[in-house]
Amino acid sequence: QALALLAQLHASRGEFLEECEVLETLDVLSGELARPALQVYTRQRVARCARNRGDVELARRAVREALELGERHRVRVPAADLLRSRLLLVSAETELGNVAEATRIVLDILDALPAERGALTAEAYWTAATVSTRQGDSEEARRYLDKAIDALDSREDITLWMRLRLGAASLCLQSLPPRLERAQALLTAVEPVLDFAGPPRHRQEFLFLQAQLAFQSGDSDRAAAFVAEAEEGLQLLTYRDRIRFRTLQEMLAARAGDLHAVARLNELATEVQRTQMLELAAEVWRAAAECAVETLSPTA
Repeated sequence: QALALLAQLHASRGEFLEECEVLETLDVLSGELARPALQVYTRQRVARCARNRGDVELARRAVREALELGERHRVRVPAADLLRSRLLLVSAETELGNVAEATRIVLDILDALPAERGALTAEAYWTAATVSTRQGDSEEARRYLDKAIDALDSREDITLWMRLRLGAASLCLQSLPPRLERAQALLTAVEPVLDFAGPPRHRQEFLFLQAQLAFQSGDSDRAAAFVAEAEEGLQLLTYRDRIRFRTLQEMLAARAGDLHAVARLNELATEVQRTQMLELAAEVWRAAAECAVETLSPTA
């Protein structure tokens, strides 16, 4: 229990490397004790931490092991934990480019949702929206996002309420074309509660999203100001968001006339590709290509 609490503390502070080290100790201990329930719990936590660190292959392997252990030993895993494990598997499959498999799993989950409202329902629709966004289906993603947001009241879980709106704003900015007005409305709703609810990571995510919004709105100076403010807590962001943050930094540099920004983006894309996060790598490659066009033809 002490190790589990310590891992949670590291996670809340964005200390994913330290969290992973504690979970490795907990994983060894759960094996020595031969307690299937503890092993399932630990593998679930390892999977989530690995995803946050950018090791998506480990995340997929760990969550599959957790599901298999639970089934083999008939562990009485709470329904909520089981569903969240399956949602984590969807996330990992999506990151690795297995969108068809992710779609199959998430549709099964939606068909079996225990209720029309609540935290689990909101998380399931949010995950489905992410998969639809990766497929390029903006209309379906919008429908799922609206369902996710409508499924949870702020009085039920203020932290998840904030996460949903930050996640929805991110997906709005990723859609083609970007839904800038909707993203702004979501961020405006979250801003008043940032300083008294939720972990510090939410503040950094908010600043990063504001920077993206400003950049896509054509206001490079405002975007740069948000980037400078968010950089102070960069370690709180997940691996995916840190890569997207660096991508935005280089795009701002390219727009300011830095001729080496495209080369740095190419290097970053190559780095991400080694992690097998194909969707994220494609996003960085696309940014590099767009910057290259702007560098060659500023008026394009």
